[in-house]
Amino acid sequence: MQALVTRVAREYRWRPGNVSGMSALSFVVVLAGAFCAFAWIASLLTGDYSWVDRSWSIVPVTYVWVFAGYAHLANARLDLIAALVTLWGARLTYNFARKGGYRGVEDYRWPVLRSSMSKWQFQLFNFFFIVLYQNFLLVLITLPAYTALQHRSTPLRALDVMLAALFVACLVGETVSDQQQWNFQQWKLAEMTAGRTPGERFATTGLFRYSRHPNYFFEQAQWWLLFLVGCVAASSLLEWTILGAFLLTLLFVGSTSFTEKITLEKYPEYASYQATTSAVIPWFPRGHHPSIQTIESE
Repeated sequence: MQALVTRVAREYRWRPGNVSGMSALSFVVVLAGAFCAFAWIASLLTGDYSWVDRSWSIVPVTYVWVFAGYAHLANARLDLIAALVTLWGARLTYNFARKGGYRGVEDYRWPVLRSSMSKWQFQLFNFFFIVLYQNFLLVLITLPAYTALQHRSTPLRALDVMLAALFVACLVGETVSDQQQWNFQQWKLAEMTAGRTPGERFATTGLFRYSRHPNYFFEQAQWWLLFLVGCVAASSLLEWTILGAFLLTLLFVGSTSFTEKITLEKYPEYASYQATTSAVIPWFPRGHHPSIQTIESE
C-alpha cells in the first residue's frame, strides 16, 4: 500500500491538470479570464486604462511557465521557451517601469483616442479591445509553448538552439534601441529643463538611423521566432498558432500608423525623417540622411 501511495504521489507531482481536472490550455484560459476581469474593473475604478499595458510583460511569462510546468519542468524545449520569454519579460518590465508605467503614467495614445470618442464609445473600446482583445492576443503569442507541450516527445534540435540564439540577438537589439531612445529623451528633457531648445525633437541616430521603430521590429521578430520553435517541435510549419505572431504584427501595424500620425501632428519635420528612413524593418537610409528641420528653423 505504501508503494502504491508513493507511486501515485510521484505521478501527480507537477501535474496541475490532473489535480484540477483542467488541461494546460484550459488553465491558461482561466488565468487570462482573471487578468481580464482585474484589468477591466481596475480601469473602471481608477479611470486609468493602462492596466493591460502593466501586465503585458508579466502574463505571457506566467503562461509559458504553466505550459512548462505541465511537462514537469523536465522538457528541454519548453524550459528553453520559458527562459527566453522570462528574459523578454524582464527587459520589458524594466523599460516600462523606468518610464513610470507602474507609477500611474498612462499610455499617451489613450487620451488621444478618448478625445475622439464619446464616453460610451471609449468604454466599449476599453472592454472589447484594450481588455479582451489584447489579453486574448497575449494568450495566442504564447501558444507555441502549447505546441511544444503537445509534441514534447520531439527532442531538442540544433535548429531550436539557432532560433533561441536569434531570439537573444533580437532581445539585445530591442534593449539597445530602447536605451538609445531613453538616452535621447533624457537629453531632450535636460535641454528643456535648462531652458534650451533641443536641436532635434525625436531620435534619428543609432538604430533609429535605419528604422523609425527598431524596437517594434525586434519585438515582433522574437514572437515569430518563438512560433518557429513550436514548428520545430511539431515538425511542421502548418501550425494554427501562427495566429499569435500574425495578429501581433497586425496590432503593431495599426499602432505604428497611429503613433506616427500623432508624431507628425506634433512635429511637422518628422515628414523628412519618414521620407528617407524605413518605418520598421532596419534598412539603409534612402539617399542622404534627412537634415531634420529643428524648432529654431521653423
